[in-house]
Amino acid sequence: MKRVANLYRVSTKKQVDLVKDDIPMQRIACREFDVLLVFMFDRLGRIENETPFILEWFTEHGIEVWSVNEGQQKIETHSDKLMNYIRFWQASGESQKTAIRVRTRLQQMTAEGIYTGGPVPFGYQLVDNGRRNKKGKCALDLAIDPVTAPVVLKLFTMVADEGYGSHQLAEWLNRQGFKTSTGSRFHSSNVLRILRNEIYRGFMVRGNARSERIEELQIVPDQLFFRVQQILEERTCKEEHKRTVCRSNKS
Repeated sequence: MKRVANLYRVSTKKQVDLVKDDIPMQRIACREFDVLLVFMFDRLGRIENETPFILEWFTEHGIEVWSVNEGQQKIETHSDKLMNYIRFWQASGESQKTAIRVRTRLQQMTAEGIYTGGPVPFGYQLVDNGRRNKKGKCALDLAIDPVTAPVVLKLFTMVADEGYGSHQLAEWLNRQGFKTSTGSRFHSSNVLRILRNEIYRGFMVRGNARSERIEELQIVPDQLFFRVQQILEERTCKEEHKRTVCRSNKS
């Protein structure tokens, strides 16, 4: 009688049955065997210079390793070891190709002005404009939040006209009771990300991809945005003769 351990692994949470906290497709397929089993050998991992050693370790310790789709993996000869490395090298390549395709598509969507997910920038909200993704599910779009958008504009004005720094602005936001997209208190790093984010000029940016200006998303006028960028840049400059603003204003 052999004791069996089934290993299931998925790439995204969408492949998991969230109700049962299970991976149904792989689990059902693996029920047909009574050995240590994976759905496919690349479920062990896709790091081509590490994963073959995992499989080899199992076989050297007398543990049979089977795949639902590929049968038993043996490492008895030099050819077996070579095929083992080739298999995981190929799996690693497929993983990299998938990542490139996903990244490229997200950049294309950004260039088209389509919200691709992630934390919602302060000053915006998600709305249902009737857009659907390829699976027919609701795809939300960014829209200006009438409550927090004026606060964003005020932050830029406080920097440009009143000399506020990121630490002071974070303290001001916290005193006003505002929270970040994750529900946390504001820190200077959060404020700096706001002040440098071109979404407030109406441009979506992801990597090298940049959309055309989306007028309905612009909160901060260009002149004010660029003035704030100049102030931020000068504050980080160590050469005093190049600065027209004080480097620190915490006091």
